[in-house]
Amino acid sequence: MKYLLPVLALSFLALFFVMGSPKNANAGTAKAILAGGCFWCLEHDLEKVQGVSEAVSGYAGGTVDNPTYKQVSSGTTGHYEVVEVTYDPDVISYAQLLDKFWINVDPFDSGGQFCDRGQQYKAVIFAEGGERRLAQASKAKLEEKFGKTIETEIIAVPTFYPAEDYHQDYADKNSVKYNFYRWNCGRDKRLSEVWGK
Repeated sequence: MKYLLPVLALSFLALFFVMGSPKNANAGTAKAILAGGCFWCLEHDLEKVQGVSEAVSGYAGGTVDNPTYKQVSSGTTGHYEVVEVTYDPDVISYAQLLDKFWINVDPFDSGGQFCDRGQQYKAVIFAEGGERRLAQASKAKLEEKFGKTIETEIIAVPTFYPAEDYHQDYADKNSVKYNFYRWNCGRDKRLSEVWGK
């Protein structure tokens, strides 16, 4: 009996080290869904942010289950081109992630982003609860800074549908086409006009 307590304690420690911490394996990560025009560009920009482990291009906000790129780009499904961002809140907070989002969109454009026009290309923050309050505060701060209305909407979190494989990491897999598209679309020129160098 006198050995029972040490044996149980050692068993618990062994189990702890074998299985890891009792926390959920994903407890150290959070997700955000953001729309900012062409998902190739937003995915590429946000993947470079410290604390972001993954950015996945996809679709959200519409009325069709498992939409295709052809359906979404037609503007008839109500979906937006979005990026689902997985990040570590111990490295980058949600508010800091929003700061990175803002400098990669034109917040004054209500008809799309850069050369991509239509509802499916609008800049949107999908958020609920505390994140929604942070997003609203972030938007209000920008409106105060610029002295004009920010057109970026804040919408409840919808179902996220990953885009087709050929859209994922498009900038890395097709760098020449991607860089030409980005330059031709005037994305960086407009971002410099809004945010500076």
